[in-house]
Amino acid sequence: MKVVQVEHASGSYPVYVGQGLLGMPGIWERHLDGRVLVVSDETVAAHHLGRLAPVLEAHGRHREVILPPGEENKTVAQWQRVIDELVHLGAQRDATVVALGGGVIGDLAGFAAASYMRGIRVVQIPTTLLAQVDASVGGKTGVNHTDGKNLIGAFHQPVAVVADLDTLATLGNRDYRAGLAEVVKYGAIRDPHLFAWLEANADALASRLPDMLAECVYQSVRNKSEVVADDEREAGQRALLNFGHTFGHALETVTGYAQYRHGEAVAIGMVLAARLSELLGMAETGTADRLHDLLDRLGLPTRLPDDISRTALLKRMRLDKKNRADQIRLILLESLGRAVVRSCPADDISEVLNQS
Repeated sequence: MKVVQVEHASGSYPVYVGQGLLGMPGIWERHLDGRVLVVSDETVAAHHLGRLAPVLEAHGRHREVILPPGEENKTVAQWQRVIDELVHLGAQRDATVVALGGGVIGDLAGFAAASYMRGIRVVQIPTTLLAQVDASVGGKTGVNHTDGKNLIGAFHQPVAVVADLDTLATLGNRDYRAGLAEVVKYGAIRDPHLFAWLEANADALASRLPDMLAECVYQSVRNKSEVVADDEREAGQRALLNFGHTFGHALETVTGYAQYRHGEAVAIGMVLAARLSELLGMAETGTADRLHDLLDRLGLPTRLPDDISRTALLKRMRLDKKNRADQIRLILLESLGRAVVRSCPADDISEVLNQS
């Protein structure tokens, strides 16, 4: 087991990375307090909730709420269900929410913990690769609005993250590959050595070799923890973690959160952002192709489908939370391993969209 300590403004918390962690009493004795509400979805609960049973029984005073799976269910209505369960449990300010699932459950359960009684404890148990390497670390929580992703939310840091690699055994190939997109992101924006390592080991990662997977998760969490420590509330450097996300979130929204996994949309978005970086003269020619080739080797989509309205995508991008003074702010590349925030003219964005 490896542990990464994430520092933030009001304290710190551990991220545990290893195998067999769900049933390891030593971890849970330190992080469960008060009444406990486990939030999961139907798919994840069927596979993994039973592995938590001994821990929950030893603690006592717990309840579970099982939600329907999928990004389309990350809504205010499902958030309300979790709040109602906390009320029925008699949860007080010493209660703990345990988020057992992927990024959707982590975001939704985390937001419930952030808003119930103005904030109670949350432990994140990410069960997808995407959640283990990205979504569970850093304290971003929220739900979607019909006009945009994550428009309703709060920063609320967990007290611990338990990334049990055994949970990935039940992850389908498509969801696994989607998680790799976020790993590529870290290499692209701040860690050229990680990017080169991914290029050298793409085939092993695609085959899920355990040692490679453990290193992949650890290096990703290390990268994100360093960013969060410097910029908890996304006032500066942390915005770089949104590389590919402005394009990607727009794509998810216009397709009703049903056509693409988050990581798939981000993969397409990263290639678009890299091509825009070249168009603006920020990155040298070939940067986007190198990024495209790595994502392609990992089995991820890299271009927009022909039937998606480019005008609709641009309209959604104008609603992105990073925008200021009606300017569309994007994360662009100066090179692979170095990214910057830049406001971009809509005409240049439209040109890249129309060429893709």
